[in-house]
Amino acid sequence: MKKDKIISELNRKKEENNFRTLKKFNEKDLNLSSNDYLGLAHDEELKEKFYKEFKNKIYLSSSSSRLITGNYNGVVELENQLKKVYGKPGLVMNSGFSANKTIIDTFYNKESLIITDKLNHASIYDGIISSKCKISRYRHLDMEHLEEMLIKNRNKYEDILIISETTYSMEGDTADLKKLVQLKKKYNCDLMIDEAHSYGVHGYGISYNLNVVNDIDFLVIPLGKGGGSIGSYIICEDYYKDYLINFGREFIYTTSLPPVNNFWNLFILENMNSFGEKRKKLRELIDFTFLKIKEMDIEVVSDSHILGLIIGDNKKVDIISKKLRDKGYIVYSIKSPTVGKGTERIRIGLNPNITKEEIEKFLKEFKYEYNSIF
Repeated sequence: MKKDKIISELNRKKEENNFRTLKKFNEKDLNLSSNDYLGLAHDEELKEKFYKEFKNKIYLSSSSSRLITGNYNGVVELENQLKKVYGKPGLVMNSGFSANKTIIDTFYNKESLIITDKLNHASIYDGIISSKCKISRYRHLDMEHLEEMLIKNRNKYEDILIISETTYSMEGDTADLKKLVQLKKKYNCDLMIDEAHSYGVHGYGISYNLNVVNDIDFLVIPLGKGGGSIGSYIICEDYYKDYLINFGREFIYTTSLPPVNNFWNLFILENMNSFGEKRKKLRELIDFTFLKIKEMDIEVVSDSHILGLIIGDNKKVDIISKKLRDKGYIVYSIKSPTVGKGTERIRIGLNPNITKEEIEKFLKEFKYEYNSIF
């Protein structure tokens, strides 16, 4: 792009009140924007236990791709443990974005049809663009609309892949996973599920809890949210795993995650069943928060630990979020086109380290600022 074109595009973003900047925040403020839904990444006692157990294995770089010397003991142990937990092979990737994109552009092409929930993550859409697949988007969580598309297209394509997330990052709502599996079987399609915002919060994930892992062709488990880490798992059949190792370009040509990260991922996986008290506290906080939201008549979209407090205007959401940050709350505005026009919001991620008193005080401050601007 030419310089004048770049500057023109940036100015347009500013005029639309949609110009992004990197913001610093005070770590002493109340963080309501973190995706660390169980508080694992900030649990000092847990970290101390990890450092004690793995003190001789905490190297800070793998210095190579998995196909050279990056296939160290820690990542092999992790994949072995994944197979024990999920009953299918697991492949460790460097991020959820990379996992989603790599699956789509490795296994599907211009002869394939991807049927995707309208609100699926950008990584999924990037994979679709990269693969040159045909695409159909069904209305968010609308299983009837999805089935209409399957009926219309089943005989037109040899390869059809249905893609859904479990819990959605902006809406805080959850897909009907059993229905998705039913449709996959009925129409003989492939199914890909992204558990980015449900892993940890629901233990090993909603797919695991519903016992449908074997019915999902590609189960993607990103670790940067409830997993309190970085990286991602792809749970799939062994022939899919072997194919990704041989043909997945981002897997082949990327330096593998440092041992410190994958030993931490292994540690979290092995201790997942011990986090029941954290999940209980989170559930209690969710119930309390919704009670207070109802009492204060705040408009919200969610049925989970992720809440979107609706403001409905790009400029106003910026003003309110800035005022709340000035009061000591780490919150950010989510604006269109990231969310639909008229649904601009402040997104809140709950975790068990937030107290009921803190969330109630925040909601009162939010309501005050909201009333002041409207």
